[in-house]
Amino acid sequence: MLGDKDRIFTNLYGVHDWRLAGARARGAWDNTKALIERGHDAIIDEMKKSGLRGRGGAGFPTGMKWSFMPKEVKDRPHYLVVNADESEPGTCKDRDIMRHDPHLLVEGCLIAGFAMRAHAGYIYVRGEFYNEAQNLIAAIKEAYDAGLLGKNACGSGWDFDLYVHRGAGAYICGEETALLESLEGKKGMPRLKPPFPAGAGLYGCPTTVNNVESIAVAPTILRRGAAWFAGIGRPNNTGTKLFCISGHVNKPCNVEEEMGIPLKELIDRHCGGVRGGWDNLLAVIPGGASVPLLPKSICDTVLMDFDSLRDQKSGLGTAAVIVMDKSTDVVKAIARLSYFYKHESCGQCTPCREGTGWMWRVMERMVTGNARLEEIDALEDVTKQVEGHTICALGDAAAWPIQGLIRHFRPEMERRIRARTEKLAAE
Repeated sequence: MLGDKDRIFTNLYGVHDWRLAGARARGAWDNTKALIERGHDAIIDEMKKSGLRGRGGAGFPTGMKWSFMPKEVKDRPHYLVVNADESEPGTCKDRDIMRHDPHLLVEGCLIAGFAMRAHAGYIYVRGEFYNEAQNLIAAIKEAYDAGLLGKNACGSGWDFDLYVHRGAGAYICGEETALLESLEGKKGMPRLKPPFPAGAGLYGCPTTVNNVESIAVAPTILRRGAAWFAGIGRPNNTGTKLFCISGHVNKPCNVEEEMGIPLKELIDRHCGGVRGGWDNLLAVIPGGASVPLLPKSICDTVLMDFDSLRDQKSGLGTAAVIVMDKSTDVVKAIARLSYFYKHESCGQCTPCREGTGWMWRVMERMVTGNARLEEIDALEDVTKQVEGHTICALGDAAAWPIQGLIRHFRPEMERRIRARTEKLAAE
């Protein structure tokens, strides 16, 4: 279990003052100039040593991502872009960082921007997050007024400007290249890669896109040292992580815990257990709506980190834990997610544009058993044709929940089909 001394987000619940004075009292902006004076490469090396993996879902090593930026600024400026378009169903961690501890993010933007030689940063905030955006804008203004941003930020000799851009509530804009298109004023549709953003990102310039949590933890990692962060969690899955636990638990919550905590311990310790007791558990979606669910038999022992969940054919994703007890109509729950992905597809790629609608319509029939047994295999086959055949990962996100359902709850799908067939025969 994570001790209070190791927590990075010390105002996650908004108990204390979120403004500059309160943030400074909790250790933010503490001699930021000294951190910057370590130099670009030293900061990136420290982030690499910490083992921090991206907190937005993919889990790519953050320090390595920063190192992809060109070492020299030539005729094109460098940009930092922060992905605050938190739209994954079940995920609500970045929202609380911006609402209750925005200065952690603002300071992180300055340090990350300096490390990758960027003089400007953009925070792309989901359109529905109105109050969060207001707090973030206020925090940025405070930082400017205190000389922490702008010309000669923190007295470091580095100029850095930070802007907030509010989106319009499109899930697809959470994909980094679609976010860049939207930021440029165009339709939010993913770009083909390569070129990757580090080569040609915002306005065709070298750009790094990072998640809010990935950027917000950077100042604390640099202050306390990579070895401290790497000492929490498990090898290749280090540090602290914000978990969002919702659904059929007694006390849904956001909590900062160490990577690799057992799922059962996470739910029992912080959420007062599953509603009706652990034996009433049916399944858990461990990392936001786009990862395959896990049945209770796996939930008993699984650890909450990237590699452990991947070994179980699921994923940590954004660490949004959606708990379903035995009262859940699990087929209907996955059908509802299928509708979400159909609705949020940008329509650029044929497998996703056509496949998400087809999968949703079949899933709706599976809910009532209005299907033939062989259609379960046909449905799984179509998910494989969508998965991995689209420009961005929305196709995968639409396919995986259905694959998880078929993998673990196929008998329930077959039972419904047989029950309806028998009922029709009896009539």
